[in-house]
Amino acid sequence: MSKLLQEAVSEFSKLPGIGRRTALRLSMHLLKMDTAAVEQMMGSIARFRREIRHCELCNNLSDTPRCPICDNPERDRTTICVVEQVGDLMSIENTRQYRGLYHVLGGVISPMQGVGPSDLKIDLLLEKVASGAVREVILAISTSVEGETTLFYIMNRLKAYPQVKVTTIARGIGFGDELEYVDELTITHALLNRREVE
Repeated sequence: MSKLLQEAVSEFSKLPGIGRRTALRLSMHLLKMDTAAVEQMMGSIARFRREIRHCELCNNLSDTPRCPICDNPERDRTTICVVEQVGDLMSIENTRQYRGLYHVLGGVISPMQGVGPSDLKIDLLLEKVASGAVREVILAISTSVEGETTLFYIMNRLKAYPQVKVTTIARGIGFGDELEYVDELTITHALLNRREVE
């Protein structure tokens, strides 16, 4: 195999879910593409990486200081759905069943990985709740051990705000499943059948 082809395959293989065979197919496809199209693709990827930022209000990905969801005046500002990652937010948005705001933690509490509560955006969430405008917090966090640890930590912190209803999504989602990979119908069912936690 050509050294340049090996390098391309090696680079594609660094992406999650891309094995060597898929990396080889992608590399070969690039050879069939017009040079201008390849350069445009590479430029778009580089620009995305260079210019993308996190929304200052919810930690979603955005081109501007505030994401389109937080800037949308038609969203229900009394409800916040807390998710681990931006991919989870996108999965919920794809259902078109939720009209509130979001809060992206940026992960879960995982002592084994060296991630504690201060490494996540939990304090930013609590600031929003303390403002008094929030009536419900939906915890849409995975059912892994780390997800459950994070859920209970946030629930305990939210006890300081008894006026706020705290719910979790229904658990039609299997233990250990990551929300990002759950189908839209299951997410819709989980959102519509969420339950209050005490």
